[in-house]
Amino acid sequence: MFRVLALAVAVAATTGVAGAQATGTYKSTVKPASKTSTAKHRTAIKKAESQAALQREAKIPEATARATALAEVPNGTVKSSELEREKGKLIYSYDISVPGKTGIEEIAVNAIDGTIVSREHETPKMEKKEAAKEAKEKKAK
Repeated sequence: MFRVLALAVAVAATTGVAGAQATGTYKSTVKPASKTSTAKHRTAIKKAESQAALQREAKIPEATARATALAEVPNGTVKSSELEREKGKLIYSYDISVPGKTGIEEIAVNAIDGTIVSREHETPKMEKKEAAKEAKEKKAK
């Protein structure tokens, strides 16, 4: 262990001295990528990887979670769904519309054990506010 540490220190010291002794003025002919395109590309990859990572982490299949959510809201129809991490928990979130009622029922199902995490009724006004907030967050990224 001591030899490895001593070797690493020696290499670092030699590299530092050699770098300090270099006197040439070299210009790179490689043009750096524009920051905006690189940042957008990284964000897209990171988002795709994170969604894939969330799916690998989930223990409950999406179909099972959907059935659990629909059992909670009789006569409901799933309007939208997503797998996300919310307040540290991995959840399937379902927006379920009910015929004859305004707004939606938002049901969160734990993606690890399949239990209902939360149930909330969102009025059309609340839905609009949430959509605006999400659009603003997407634009900021």
